[in-house]
Amino acid sequence: MSAKLTVVGLGSGNPDRLTLGIVNKLRAASKVYVRTKEHPALKALVELGVEFQSFDGLYEAYSSFPEVYEAITVKLIEEARLGDAAAEIVYAVPGHPMVAESAVSKLRLRCADEGIDLTILGGESFLDEAFVRLGFDPIEGFQLLDASGISRSQLRPELHTLIGQVYDTFTASEAKLCLMELYPPEYEVVVGHALGVEGEERIVRAPLYELDRLEGYGNLSLIYIPADRSEGLRNRTFARLHEIVGILRSPEGCPWDREQTHDSLRKNLIEETYEVLETIDEDDPEHMKEELGDLLLQIMLHSQMEEELGTFNVFDVIEGLNDKLVFRHPHVFGDKDAQDAEAALQNWEGMKAEEKRRKGIKPEADSALSGVPRDLPALMKAYKLQKKASKVGFDWDNIGDVLAKIGEELDELREAIDTGAPSEEQMSELGDLLFAATNAARFIGTDPEEALTRTNRKFVERFHYIERRLKDKGITPKDSSLEEMEALWQEAKAEERA
Repeated sequence: MSAKLTVVGLGSGNPDRLTLGIVNKLRAASKVYVRTKEHPALKALVELGVEFQSFDGLYEAYSSFPEVYEAITVKLIEEARLGDAAAEIVYAVPGHPMVAESAVSKLRLRCADEGIDLTILGGESFLDEAFVRLGFDPIEGFQLLDASGISRSQLRPELHTLIGQVYDTFTASEAKLCLMELYPPEYEVVVGHALGVEGEERIVRAPLYELDRLEGYGNLSLIYIPADRSEGLRNRTFARLHEIVGILRSPEGCPWDREQTHDSLRKNLIEETYEVLETIDEDDPEHMKEELGDLLLQIMLHSQMEEELGTFNVFDVIEGLNDKLVFRHPHVFGDKDAQDAEAALQNWEGMKAEEKRRKGIKPEADSALSGVPRDLPALMKAYKLQKKASKVGFDWDNIGDVLAKIGEELDELREAIDTGAPSEEQMSELGDLLFAATNAARFIGTDPEEALTRTNRKFVERFHYIERRLKDKGITPKDSSLEEMEALWQEAKAEERA
């Protein structure tokens, strides 16, 4: 049989807080290991005559904390397996064994499989001292985060927040950068060192931006951000947006918002999309931020309507999107490779087909033109239809053939006009010409929607030039001749080239 393995907590740092049971365990142990000697309670163990070995050397031998904790786990299991059944090996950790101790979590998972009898004895956690020394009650709402793995999505300003494992200036800097995604730079935070340890405790209050400029970080350091339920911080959270939209649609909310339906908001969704595109074209980040918010509101409203019916909510939308993004990017989240954008697109299309198969839809049974939204703007839809047809070989051989087709369609339109054909026929011939022109855009690697958008913008700028020049003369376009406006049009073109 293997030796017995016991994990004990050395408390938050004050040797007076060591329990009699843990002291007795340490004294009676066959062998004692400590995660680190950098803990105030170790002085008491020396005075008590307890001999121990530390794992401090592993922090130098490995480049990451996960590697260190894995090495500790392997070493302890090996020692227990080789030990006598009557022996007891004790592993002593700072604080409480079940708070921020990765190696202990690993031991709990593996010892049973290895036939090792594992016992865990608690000790005072640094959390106990934090509640007392920083003066807050965790029942008000509390979260504990790890400075080495903190992310923006974890931050909840309405909760008291402790960030542990702030070993050095680097981890303090990482925590600061994350916190500044939600909190303003001047926001006051609290840094605690060796809480409850007589002669070593320090509590420092400082603005967030100075967090990594402070000194004294070590194994017993933490960051505390008091709970803040002010609107200023909550308004930077998605949860608050969801709450506001729910209020607007509630009986006590806005009469206009309550009356809206999917159909009534349809045009708003389209308009807001195009307003975002306008800010992109104008390279206006500040305006873009506002318009993206307006577009997001449309998504929130449509999701809220379905939430009220019990079909889905916006969090279901987010879950579906997250699942799709992970599934369709096997070259990022899986084991496939993609060396360039074209390979990544092929992976995307392949996973789309796999999604259909999993849903019982056979991709080969679909039309080659499937997947093009019915209500796309006509120019954009023509472009997508042609791209899909080209993938199955229905395409021109070269741009010369496309240009010849444009000439043919132009001749047919001219003939329909010259012969006085019915307006429906003339419109049909015009559509054929536009469709052929769209093919030309695809062959030269240009999005026809973008090409026409640029031409529209160019037309507006040149026409504004004509209006300004005529205004200088005290007249309007209505008072001017076509010849005069054409001359000014050519001036505008010349200025563009200059």
